[in-house]
Amino acid sequence: MAAIPPVARKVPRELAEHGDVRVDDYHWLRDDARADPAVLAHLRAENDYAASLMSVHDVMPTRPDAPAEHIILDENVKAEGHDYYSIGAFKVSPSGKLVAYAEDTKGDEIYTVFVIDVESGQYVGQPLKGITSDIEWAGDDYLVYITMDDILRPDKVWLHKLGSDQLDDICLYHEKDDTFSLVLQASESKQYLFVESGSKNTSYIFYLDIPNQSKELVVLTPRVDGIDTTASHRGNHFYIKRRSDEFYNSELVACPLHNVAETTVLLPHRESVKIQDFQLFENHIAVYERENGLPKATVYRLPATGEAVGQLQGGRAIDFADPAYAVEPETSQFHSNIIRFYYSSMRTPPSVFDYDMDTGVSVLKKIDTVLGGFDASNYVTERKWAAASDGTQIPMTILYRKDMVKLDGSDHTLLYGYGSYEICIDPTFRGSRFSLVDRGFIYVIAHIRGGGEMGRKWYEDGKLFKKNNTFTDFIACAEHLIENKYCSKEKLCINGRSAGGLLMGAVLNMRPDLFKAAVAGVPFVDVLTSMLDPTILFTTAEWEEWGDPRKEEYYYYMKSYSPVDNVKAQEYPHILVTAGLNDPRVMYSEPAKFVAKLRELKTDDNLLLFKCELGAGHFSKSGRFEKLQEDAFTYAFILKALGMTPPTKASGMFGS
Repeated sequence: MAAIPPVARKVPRELAEHGDVRVDDYHWLRDDARADPAVLAHLRAENDYAASLMSVHDVMPTRPDAPAEHIILDENVKAEGHDYYSIGAFKVSPSGKLVAYAEDTKGDEIYTVFVIDVESGQYVGQPLKGITSDIEWAGDDYLVYITMDDILRPDKVWLHKLGSDQLDDICLYHEKDDTFSLVLQASESKQYLFVESGSKNTSYIFYLDIPNQSKELVVLTPRVDGIDTTASHRGNHFYIKRRSDEFYNSELVACPLHNVAETTVLLPHRESVKIQDFQLFENHIAVYERENGLPKATVYRLPATGEAVGQLQGGRAIDFADPAYAVEPETSQFHSNIIRFYYSSMRTPPSVFDYDMDTGVSVLKKIDTVLGGFDASNYVTERKWAAASDGTQIPMTILYRKDMVKLDGSDHTLLYGYGSYEICIDPTFRGSRFSLVDRGFIYVIAHIRGGGEMGRKWYEDGKLFKKNNTFTDFIACAEHLIENKYCSKEKLCINGRSAGGLLMGAVLNMRPDLFKAAVAGVPFVDVLTSMLDPTILFTTAEWEEWGDPRKEEYYYYMKSYSPVDNVKAQEYPHILVTAGLNDPRVMYSEPAKFVAKLRELKTDDNLLLFKCELGAGHFSKSGRFEKLQEDAFTYAFILKALGMTPPTKASGMFGS
């Protein structure tokens, strides 16, 4: 007998704005306390239904025992007795004798910080409670940390002396503008600690002088609307990456410690190259940039400390092997000529290299072992471009196993997208992905507008009143794959999480005929309702990303794509939606309402599953094996939707 999907009861609630009335039949599913028996019963019923239709079995080989090590903190032991456990920060004191770590036991991203003695493992002082995971040492005796307001906006930065009571800590700064949030950044020299207050479009910086044991912040860059800055320190200069409307891809400048208004341009703004980050050393600077959608790293030698600095010349670019890849800075020693970086591609396992900035020689120090006879030469990585509806060329990164595909339109394909917050979805390695690729799948990342892959303008062309570009770019990528015989509509599946889940919801409403199956993870799908409610976590800070629907022009534009508001009576593909009950970023009720409305209106008999983790948050389960099990569940759903697995006893045929 086929399992019967849960049906959420309808309790109509009128939502009126700008003379427009929306009826939300499923508003009752939102319970900020996460304790309403009726809501929890509905979520459990959805989980039971999903479990009845899915059967996932894992066999996970283990590696040989590692050599004996000095264990400072055993996360597996700490996680015992918790459904969720995550270490959000692990900071070693300047002397190397103490470690401060931040733990979250619910998935709500509210942390408790403990300090332990490295040698003895004994706790030092009392824990700091109710804070973010953003912590830094200010010498060996002080910690700097950040707390949040009622909507979990990081708004206050504090100085804590080890051994003292948290109630006696000094508040260094309180950011009262609810569109701004605070973050910490320590200089590579460990001489200065920077406090950045930023919105989506503007940021300004204070610094704390650590050697002089300062207990007051000093302004480094003032708050100017539309100007965004990050900073570090070397010798007698601060180094600042500065972005503005005019210099949208950023410029790199330096200023003397004693006169921060006197800036010298080190790297000018360039239209085709975006300065992403920089890393300082005693004698060098490494600049991480993006050009033509790909990351690059260039090393420059700096003048001796105390000498004047000028425009950087004679940089040496680090070479990378794959046509598409990811590279990120790793922790390096400030007084060294060796820069350490992380590298991977969709076919190259995570690797750590040491690069000699004087000789230009890279040495591979570590590469992750991939079990199961993995051989990178079996796989092909390609970079292709799809034409968007306005003619813009959209890059895609493609992975497949060359002996398992035909490239005649008959191959199964999984297309992934995100496209928000200027986040770059670089083609990194993920071992679980090969569970599909080794079955003959083609795996594709669509680097759509709203992300940052092609520079700042790429982001700006996919936000606010241009958000629709994100969705039509993704559709264009799907159509390109079909037209160029990578797959067919009947073989194309799609996947996205969070803002990428919004992408899934939008394209499912716009072009449900284009896809066989979709996975929407913790999806931001009730855009209009959430952005109209400033009491919801993160809402005020998000207005610069999506728009403020309290203004009529934003209201109607956002309503035009908000997935919950655009579900209609039509056929949809097979759909899996996930959520986390304790998620502070996307409230679980958003995907719950989306699924309830889909169940009510869709006209097909395709599979619709909703899986809500009752003991986790936005990033779902915390354990390594639990995350693999999640991937297994997602991939099993895709295989089931494609008819590549035998039906379970409970399901027989696909139900709704």
